Amino acid sequence: SGVGRIGIVDFDTVDLTNLHRQVIHGTPDVGRSKIDSAAESIRAVNPNVDVVKHETMLTSENALEIVKGYDLVIDGTDNFPTRYLVNDACVLLGKTNVYGSIFRFDGQATVFCAPGGPCYRCLYPEPPPPGLVPSCAEGGVLGVLPGLIGLIQATEAVKAILGIGESLIGRLLMYDALSMKFREVRIRRDPNCPICGDHPTVTALVDYDQFCGLPVKGAPAEPELEPTALMAMMDRHEPFILVDVREPHEHAASRIPGSVLIPLAEGSTRLSELDRSILTVIHCQSGVRSAKACGLLRSAGFEKVINLRGGIVEWMKCDGKVVA
Repeated sequence: SGVGRIGIVDFDTVDLTNLHRQVIHGTPDVGRSKIDSAAESIRAVNPNVDVVKHETMLTSENALEIVKGYDLVIDGTDNFPTRYLVNDACVLLGKTNVYGSIFRFDGQATVFCAPGGPCYRCLYPEPPPPGLVPSCAEGGVLGVLPGLIGLIQATEAVKAILGIGESLIGRLLMYDALSMKFREVRIRRDPNCPICGDHPTVTALVDYDQFCGLPVKGAPAEPELEPTALMAMMDRHEPFILVDVREPHEHAASRIPGSVLIPLAEGSTRLSELDRSILTVIHCQSGVRSAKACGLLRSAGFEKVINLRGGIVEWMKCDGKVVA
């Protein structure tokens, strides 16, 4: 579209499971750096684009330095700490934030941090409890959905550069792929917003993992059980209960034999179903939600609790049996 300089921030490598939803990569790119694959794809379309590669995780230490060199940011992140980080960096630097998010069959898009408009904190003042909202990798997403929302973001970015049309500033566009319907909700700048309000209290980037309630770096981690150790326990018929804290649709799609489904959101109301006298092994898709569940059980007085390392993903990598 004539955009001369595009910066990409990523630190991951292309995985086979990315390919149905990340249209910039292909099968030959599996195992490659995502940033190299993306830059190559962009240059194949227009070799005159200056692609700047930031092969790093965006953090509170580097976000301001990276973002300040660009006119606007397109936020395609998939976790809450980074969304708040991107938002705050854009507000502090006066950069427009073209926002998009996806989950399962639903997508959202809007424009944050424009002059007089709302920011991400105006819409979501507080993050959800850790582990309550699964990531795309954990909860799944309709493969075509990221491309559709990404095109909306690209459209808003071009409009912002050219100063044409009616922007999504102050409007949250919501898309339901199952019903093929768009609707929008008006959002306004909150004068009491801690970063973009009339009297901001957030004047610098903070620890966003801590803000979102994730484990503090250096804090003791939840004890973990290796999938192979769980297999050995099953073979020896040792007494334990295996609890799956994923959502019902995830459990129905694939589950470890003998597991009991108690979704994370229901954990505090179903404690009576667990036997405190025997070991409780907790698992989810990748180990994040289950670690949260372990902490909740410990706070409720359970002593024999352990997290399955890597969740059902690592279980299957170790050739563990699943019921589908």
